[in-house]
Amino acid sequence: MRKLIVFLLFTSFSTLIFSQNKPAYKLYNAKGAKVSYKSMLKKMKKADVVLFGEHHDNPIVHWLQFETTSDLHKLRKLILGAEMLEADNQVVLNEYLIDSINQKGLDTLARLWRNYKTDYKPLVDFAKNNKLDFIATNTPRRYAREVYKKGFEILDSISDKEKMWIAPLPIEYDATLPGYVKFKEMLGDHATENSPKAQALKDATMAYFILKNMEHGKLFIHYNGSYHSDDYEGINWYLNKENSNLKIITVSVVEQENLKKLAKENKLKADYMIVVPPTMTKTY
Repeated sequence: MRKLIVFLLFTSFSTLIFSQNKPAYKLYNAKGAKVSYKSMLKKMKKADVVLFGEHHDNPIVHWLQFETTSDLHKLRKLILGAEMLEADNQVVLNEYLIDSINQKGLDTLARLWRNYKTDYKPLVDFAKNNKLDFIATNTPRRYAREVYKKGFEILDSISDKEKMWIAPLPIEYDATLPGYVKFKEMLGDHATENSPKAQALKDATMAYFILKNMEHGKLFIHYNGSYHSDDYEGINWYLNKENSNLKIITVSVVEQENLKKLAKENKLKADYMIVVPPTMTKTY
C-alpha cells in the first residue's frame, strides 16, 4: 500500500510538472521530425548560404537568429546580410561598421525599419564588434513600389547608377510559382498582373547581392521574411538559377496552438521549422 501511495504521489507530481511546461518554441525538420538546435547548427556549418526566415515581429525568431549567428561564428567565417537594409544604404552601413559614424548617424542617413533597434541592431552590432561584413541586400523600396504599379518595364527608365542597387535586368520571372500565385490571391480584388513582380524584384535582388558578396570558405547568413524563402522559392529559387551547386539551408517560422507536432500544412516549407505559440509577445 505504501509503495502504491508513493507511486501515485510521484505520478501526480510528474503530471503537474509536465502541465506547467511552457516551451517558447519547438524545432522540426522539413518532414516534421523534432530536431535539436545542436543538430541544426551542425547542418548549417556545412552550408554555403543560410536563409533564416522570420516573422518580422516575433521575438523568439530574432533571439534564435542572434544565437545561431553567434554560435556559427565560433565554427565558421561568416558574412551577414538582410532584407531589412536596402542596397543604396550600403555605404552608410559600412561607415557605421567601421565606426566612421555612430548610431545617431546611421539613424539619420539610413532607412531603418521601426523595429530595427530591438530586432536587427543586435545583429548589425554583432557584425561590427566581430569585424564581419554586413550586406544590405534588398532593393530600395521605391523601385518595388513602381514595379508593383507598372511592371518591370519601369526599371528601364532608371539611371545606370540606380540599376546598381537592383538585380541585373531583365528580371527573370515565373508567374506560376506558388508563392507568387498565393500573393496575388491574398490581394484579392486589388491584385494585378504586376503585383507579385514587386516581390520577385526583391527576391532577385537579395539573391543577386548574396551571390555578389559571397566569399570562398565563408558562410553567408541572410535574414529575411519567411515569405521570401518558404517552399524553397523566392530567394532560394533565384540562387539556384545562378548556381545549382550551392548548399542552401532554409529556416522558416509558423505559429501553432499545438507545439508538440508540426501540422501537415507546415511540412516541407523549409529545412528547419521554428514553431511558436500564437500567444507569443510581438515586438511591434
